[in-house]
Amino acid sequence: MPKLKPAIHQARQDHILNAAERCFARTGFHRTTMQDICREAAVSPGALYVYFDSKEALIAGICERDRAEFAERLAGLAEAPDFLAALGELGEHYFVREPKASHLMCIEIGLESTRNPRIAEIHQGVDEFISSSFETLFQRMKDEGRIAPDLPIPVVVRLFSVIADGMFWRRAVDPAFDGTALVPATLELMKGLLKPVLPASR
Repeated sequence: MPKLKPAIHQARQDHILNAAERCFARTGFHRTTMQDICREAAVSPGALYVYFDSKEALIAGICERDRAEFAERLAGLAEAPDFLAALGELGEHYFVREPKASHLMCIEIGLESTRNPRIAEIHQGVDEFISSSFETLFQRMKDEGRIAPDLPIPVVVRLFSVIADGMFWRRAVDPAFDGTALVPATLELMKGLLKPVLPASR
């Protein structure tokens, strides 16, 4: 069997991950079977198992893809001339434009991590990566004199995580959730935590 080009291999893998994400969001981790994912992706079991040998492997693939996307977005945030505007744009992406199914997926993974050690390991790895990334970013900004928070950076990041987790939950389960109104309000909270320093003051 000829070896696939990397771009084709990646496209097929992403296609299967997208199908798995829709299935998990729709019916949950436990109720979803590998056969369900085959049907959703319109692939044979043999084709599916070439890329992923279990539902846990699919979750790992989804999380790794999301982590890579987040790292790319965070890199842009770190270099943005207007940090708060860039942070607001990040919020708009995750809490306004991103499909609700993605938030349901996050909740499903979080719940499954309380029962499944393998999923717990994956979930904890992603959570630690996001927290350490924000800690590094905020510490760099503090060292550069761009922010002057009253609280220690790890505490600021923990509070930020609690706020973001609550937004994810509400986005998934609350029909009345209005991200367009809440993202600017959340940005005001973050301004109070981070205490940005104006260029003239620096």
